[in-house]
Amino acid sequence: MMLGAVAMSSTAAADGLRIEDAIRSAWTKNPGLAAGAHQVDAARAEAQAAGDGHWPTLALTAKGIGTSEPVGVFGIKLDEQRITQADFNPVTLNSPGPVGGIGLGAAIVVPIWMGGRIIAGANAADAQAGAEARSQERRRQEMALAVVQAYFGLEVAAQGVRYAEDVLEQARETERFVRERNQKGLLLDADSARATAFRAQAEAELAAMTQQLSSARAALSMLTGMDADKAELLTSVETATTVGPAGLGREQGKPGTAVTGRPDVEAARLRSLAAEEGIGVSRAAVLPEIFAQAGVDTLRGPNFHGATWWSAALVVRWQIGVSSFRSLQAAEARAAAAASAARWQEVQANREADEARRAVATADARVLSAREAVTASESARSLRQARFRDGLLPLTDVLDAEAALAGARALLLRSQLETRIARAQLDLALGLPVEGVQS
Repeated sequence: MMLGAVAMSSTAAADGLRIEDAIRSAWTKNPGLAAGAHQVDAARAEAQAAGDGHWPTLALTAKGIGTSEPVGVFGIKLDEQRITQADFNPVTLNSPGPVGGIGLGAAIVVPIWMGGRIIAGANAADAQAGAEARSQERRRQEMALAVVQAYFGLEVAAQGVRYAEDVLEQARETERFVRERNQKGLLLDADSARATAFRAQAEAELAAMTQQLSSARAALSMLTGMDADKAELLTSVETATTVGPAGLGREQGKPGTAVTGRPDVEAARLRSLAAEEGIGVSRAAVLPEIFAQAGVDTLRGPNFHGATWWSAALVVRWQIGVSSFRSLQAAEARAAAAASAARWQEVQANREADEARRAVATADARVLSAREAVTASESARSLRQARFRDGLLPLTDVLDAEAALAGARALLLRSQLETRIARAQLDLALGLPVEGVQS
């Protein structure tokens, strides 16, 4: 069996596709998640760059210069060690000819005290990188939920096709039986027409289920990058994992219990922390900065003759303006907004967890009722078919039994799918690995 571009062992491919294989394939192959991973890498690189701000910086310069401005001409000649007695002639000093040269320079700037802006900026970038990483974890979990919906949607669609084929087979047999009896004058023409209509409806239902199956295969293929057309699904929709990491079950906590460790909640808290550090950056912008600077320069004229000199300085620079205080106000507003967003994200997470717990309980109850309905409907169909063939029941009772069984089977499939998805949604709401699948 070939499962697209996913690298699987030949044994695994021969055995079929498990839900955990599908989830891991989506994590590896899905372009959307790949984009998120690159965003995480970029945020981490930016955090590392911000943390390196306390290191000295090296500046290299190269210049070509030319001028006829009197002071500039004298300075260039002096830097090039070309001053002669003739250059002190008033006429030459007042109206010199143009001169030029080329120069190189190197300088090292060492930050000594920057008002805390480097530390605050590094902390903000680090928190932002952490938030991006946690957001990527959340995107991976959401992708896993989407794979669960597609995987078991495909399984349920395949079972729906099998049920539709069974109904069509029964409808064709019923139509054949009714026609034979009608030809013998034992059943009315109306009964023959009803049997034909039921068979046609069964064919239409099978066509619809077949189209639904094709759509489900396409959805799974798109998410996982695998060829789902021939994949044998090995994980039953009726089997669900019940234990998360470190032995924590899905049902951990009671309704109303605060959700802890959920990636999107943690991401919101980290963004709030980054915004708080942004206030420190803005405050530091109104403080002076102290740095040391040392450099060496050279300027060369004709024949590359010239001087080389060095310089060193301890610089205190203080730049302040009205815009600096406005920036501080903006940073404080952003921090307040991020803190409110984090609190709201936590409220939403707790509500989603409670809703997911209730959804699981409801879905489990629906599955039990649906199974009971299918069992009863299968028994009713068998009994009514037997009695109809013995001439004890009219055809309408048989067709009603077939329709009731088809409805009960459809209800069971929907309920099983809803149960599996509800459990995956509970995993997502609690921040647990969906289907117990971890990286």
